[in-house]
Amino acid sequence: MRQAIFDPNCGKPLLLEAIVYYQNKSGNIDKQAPIAFLTLEQRSLIVAQDGKFRVSLYKALLYLAVADAIKSGVLNLLHSEKYRSLDDYMIPKPDWDENRDEYLQRAELSHYSDCQATLKALSQAVDCRYGETNNRFIAGDNPYLTFRSDGTFHVSTPKLEEVDSLPLAGIFPERKYIPLLEALATVDNAAGFLDEFEHWQMKSRHTKPAKKVFFAGIMAYGCDIGHRKLAQISRQINENELDNTLNWYFSLANVQSANDRILQFMDKMEIPDIYRNQAGQLHTSSDGQKVGVSVDSLNANYSFKYLGKDKGASVISFIDMRQMMWHSTVISSAEREAAYVIDGLMHNDVIKSDIHSTDTHGYSEVVFAATYFLNFTFAPRIKGLGRQKLYAFRNGKTKTTGQDTQGFQPDRYINEEIAGTQWDDMLRFIATIKLKKTTASQLFRRLNSYSKQHPLYKALKEFGKIPKTLFILKYADDLEFRQAIEKQLNKVEGSNKLSKAISLGNDHAFSQGEKEDQDIAEGCRRLIKNTLICWNYLYLAKELGKDNNEERKNELTEAIRNDSVMRWSHFNLQGEYDFSDEKMVDSVGL
Repeated sequence: MRQAIFDPNCGKPLLLEAIVYYQNKSGNIDKQAPIAFLTLEQRSLIVAQDGKFRVSLYKALLYLAVADAIKSGVLNLLHSEKYRSLDDYMIPKPDWDENRDEYLQRAELSHYSDCQATLKALSQAVDCRYGETNNRFIAGDNPYLTFRSDGTFHVSTPKLEEVDSLPLAGIFPERKYIPLLEALATVDNAAGFLDEFEHWQMKSRHTKPAKKVFFAGIMAYGCDIGHRKLAQISRQINENELDNTLNWYFSLANVQSANDRILQFMDKMEIPDIYRNQAGQLHTSSDGQKVGVSVDSLNANYSFKYLGKDKGASVISFIDMRQMMWHSTVISSAEREAAYVIDGLMHNDVIKSDIHSTDTHGYSEVVFAATYFLNFTFAPRIKGLGRQKLYAFRNGKTKTTGQDTQGFQPDRYINEEIAGTQWDDMLRFIATIKLKKTTASQLFRRLNSYSKQHPLYKALKEFGKIPKTLFILKYADDLEFRQAIEKQLNKVEGSNKLSKAISLGNDHAFSQGEKEDQDIAEGCRRLIKNTLICWNYLYLAKELGKDNNEERKNELTEAIRNDSVMRWSHFNLQGEYDFSDEKMVDSVGL
């Protein structure tokens, strides 16, 4: 309270007066302290029966009032990640008002500038979607959809039929195990990802350490072994040199750029495109995985369901249909994943998602709204989908009552007024994300931190009900769409299993306490995963190019298409054992 710098633009000037007095007195207040911000009952209580001013009670009431004002957004801080004014995170309002058209054009939002035109187009799309889905159900073309007597519905999704093809596992080496070091070196020779590890001090020239030192650092972080232990159990690796390399070369930006270099290399290959369902369309997904944290950390929290009595974090991983992992971040296990979905979609220019899927933890109406404006198709797997509310426009053809037809009927109408009054701020909010002025997670965290829903949050939530309704109707009507979502979410589950296989040290728990260090460790683990996928693609390309037998090539292509390239049984991830005579000598002198 004494050190925090509060925004003078406060919705409760009487409270701000009390704060200024408290700070000027360095907390040593007396009976002259302002009491106008207190309720009548509180004012009567801070003076004891003997007339003495109860300083401790006054301070407690002041702290409670400040905490409540910060959470409600009435009082803001000038220097804070979470509790500044929402306007401070967004494009400045005067700048936006003056250059609105330019910002909309740069953010590719010009076609949404007219609120009424956008809502009218959506109203027509909603009516059309209701009609198509209901007509197919009535005609008997959707046997997987059933309606319950209480008005809810159930839709089943049969598994994709298995195609008789070669198992991909049999194509990879069976009697030979590829060391992780060899895989890293091979992919670096092809993609050159170590070139992205640059010294922090760019102005002065430094002799770059040997490649093996960088590989050791990647394995120390990514496999959760720790660089000191890895240096002591390894040959030709000096502990001081490794420590120095980690300090000066292993920044988060460098690790992310190294991952992007591998992704760029794989993106240019032809084999990964075998996994695309449609040319030019890329389906992606994300999921969170709870991971323990073995040291004290502000980025760790309790999650009894997954971690028992221990604290931990959540690693959110993003993967596309070609098994390329383009983004990951570490958050507290108490946070919801939905706020970070947009961060991954906006992360880089290498992977451009068209359809993105998450499980229930990654979805919210606000995310539906944001992905609509950002031109992503959001396709989550929502638990209890049949009990979700459906919406329509009041002036549309689809009505909530008076219908005798079978199929879907809207439960409620969209409140267009809420969205309309905040339309300009909604566009400013999305433009801020699109132009990368502030990350989406920061904006969402600030909106969610308010104890009372912010008008902008209400507007985004209300608008998000429209694309959510369109998605539910399409999901219930399109079997192939549902199967594609399930298939893509299985890929991110496979990525989580690979993470556990790689993380052989420290019981798959972070030994780093700082969030940035945790992100670096996770980035190195993702670098190893992308390396293994890239190595597999290189191996398959070699197999396809062995001879000119078209029948054999078609056989291999079908094996790739109907299986997963995320296989690691042919890699040696556990290291090598030394059974030499000197290792059997008692080194301690027992």
